Amino acid sequence: MEIRRQLGDPFQHIPTADMLLYQLHQGNAFVCQYFFIAERADVQYAMFIIEDGVYAFLAENAPSPLISLAPDLTIYVSGFSKNIAAGLRVGFIAAHEKYIPALMRAIRVTTWNTPSLMTSIICEWINDGTVAQLEPEKCKDAQIRQRIAQEIFAGMHYISHPSSYFAWFPLPEEVRVDQVAMALIQENISVSIAEPFAVSSSVPHAIRLAIGSVELDSLRTALRKVEMLLSNIGIYNCDCN
Repeated sequence: MEIRRQLGDPFQHIPTADMLLYQLHQGNAFVCQYFFIAERADVQYAMFIIEDGVYAFLAENAPSPLISLAPDLTIYVSGFSKNIAAGLRVGFIAAHEKYIPALMRAIRVTTWNTPSLMTSIICEWINDGTVAQLEPEKCKDAQIRQRIAQEIFAGMHYISHPSSYFAWFPLPEEVRVDQVAMALIQENISVSIAEPFAVSSSVPHAIRLAIGSVELDSLRTALRKVEMLLSNIGIYNCDCN
């Protein structure tokens, strides 16, 4: 199999919210640089990194982005709908200047124009410091919500990060994921199953819970309902992978 591109979420992996260790972060860049040098030497295989930084603002003491470690072969992609407001559907790309013309052509043929008003708003907020002010506030909000989840799901096996807006719950193999999701829908709680995130035919047996879209009191009520349902199917002390 020939691998030409690597897409990564080194700051918070989607959907589990795990963060890449700095040593692996550096090793990842080193391996890709090796293949990049090989391409220059007319070797058959070469690898580029597409780095997703949309959740970088949630990572305290985050490692340097891969583009700073391997600038010749990394394309850094991010936006402002997660760190500022969902309605700001504006994204950006950072890459070596030699890739910019090709990237601009690809954008023109695959997307509609970004509304100029949104672009003007976000540029102004970058320049006047609004973005720099809002990002730590969003990070603090995520930490508060994770502490609520940790309290309610104490003793339960799940994967998350102290600054994440998500929690990933592996389920026992004998439990049908779709039935769990449907049972929660009946409680007016919507969760994501693992299938949309799977990149192979092997789909993890898990659900993802988002905790960032409701008021804190409503969040506590909803999480208690989730905890009650999951405890009934034996997720406590479950050796689920």
